Amino acid sequence: MIGDRWGVSESETLRSYPCDDFVTSPVLQAWRGVRVEAPAEAVWPWVVQVRLAPYSYDWIDNLGRRSPREPVDLPEPRVGDRFTTAAGGRELGRIVSVDPGRQLTATIMGAFMSYVVVPEEQDTTRLLLKVVMRTARWAAPGLSVGDLIMARRQLLNLKRLAERHRR
Repeated sequence: MIGDRWGVSESETLRSYPCDDFVTSPVLQAWRGVRVEAPAEAVWPWVVQVRLAPYSYDWIDNLGRRSPREPVDLPEPRVGDRFTTAAGGRELGRIVSVDPGRQLTATIMGAFMSYVVVPEEQDTTRLLLKVVMRTARWAAPGLSVGDLIMARRQLLNLKRLAERHRR
């Protein structure tokens, strides 16, 4: 499908993600990934911080309100917590699965998404995102491309912030 992969290897698309447990036979599957020059312990707090803001294009999905650029001391996420805050403070989505330091899975607008933190050698980390959804087949390509644009920006922002605050 158009726009279903960005920054991921074939093996990363074949692995199991927690979101797969919530949607059987998805019409939309999309994988995104980025290499972060920081240890997993520096990446995870930024994944957790998605609860405060979307970290993609703030002028689109946060009504121009800037996503925080400094770490905020947040408690570990729990199942049932809100997933994110967007559109100028509106709470959106719910966390459906979490393994602190490793993965955060949420649902929003009918989609389920898993952020997976994979430590690598020499203090680098793979930050992976998979999105699955049941939707009309005709809508899947447009949703995939739209998600690619927003998710790519989000992952690049989280990468930049984790690398800047890696200590």
